[in-house]
Amino acid sequence: MERRTFLQKGTLAGISALALGGAATSANAADTKPAAAGKTFNLDYAPHAGMFKNSAGDDFLDQIRFMHDQGFRSIEDNGMLGRDTALQNKIGELLAKLNMRMGVFVIDGGDNWKISLTTGKKEFLDLFLKTCERSVELAKRVNAKWATVVPGFFERKLPIGVQTGNVIDALRRGAEILEKGGLTMVLEPLSDTPDLFLRNSDQTYMICRAVNSPSCKILFDIYHMQKNEGQLITNINLCWDEIAYIQIGDNPGRKEPGTGEINYKNIFKHLHTKGYKGVMGMEHGNALPGKEGELALIKAYRDADNFLG
Repeated sequence: MERRTFLQKGTLAGISALALGGAATSANAADTKPAAAGKTFNLDYAPHAGMFKNSAGDDFLDQIRFMHDQGFRSIEDNGMLGRDTALQNKIGELLAKLNMRMGVFVIDGGDNWKISLTTGKKEFLDLFLKTCERSVELAKRVNAKWATVVPGFFERKLPIGVQTGNVIDALRRGAEILEKGGLTMVLEPLSDTPDLFLRNSDQTYMICRAVNSPSCKILFDIYHMQKNEGQLITNINLCWDEIAYIQIGDNPGRKEPGTGEINYKNIFKHLHTKGYKGVMGMEHGNALPGKEGELALIKAYRDADNFLG
């Protein structure tokens, strides 16, 4: 057996022992503590559908039960709006039974990934408002409080100020609907493509201030903001009054904390110190495949969440 293969297998075996309740062995041999499986975390991390399918099976309800058993107390599901009503009701009932919170789903009528709200055209506004109405009804079924909004792509035929004004007008109309349903849209600046209109935290802050509604706030996705602007803690502080939701993903790779360059333990400690009580969406993939990868992911969160000692 090659030395590299031997070390990889040994590492995965150690991770499995930790997650199943055995003694935890960190990279520092002197730092050995009991396993924390089932214990709640200091912050409210929210896995998503499929993240633990190898451990819990394909049924999303079984995955939620597994998440709860591992100490997670929230979930998020970008595609919840597209699930059938019967399953939405079952998810809502299970979350209530387990005393878990529903994180974000995405308000998307089909226009999020094209030129849309920046144009000011009635056809895009009407679909957005109709989707907001559907989202309020969904939120009642699963007791959701937050929903992601992406205003679409730049309309490069228009000046940026006009595009911004069009987006603000649309979001004000949407916020009127969401306020009545107790749902907050969280605007997410993204790094996926430079064609996206919403790209930076300060831009999003400005728009939230202009919309001036408790139902229009910022989703600060740490992965995207590391790629687009850096200075994570500084920008979190600058935008703090408008931030209602946080998402996680290390960079590069968009996997769990500890797989990239971001010092998540420091960021989590900073958020905890500031008194953040919201959901921390785990919007990333698993660095390793199979059950071993899922157990490694849980261990990564236990490690990053260990910021009080």
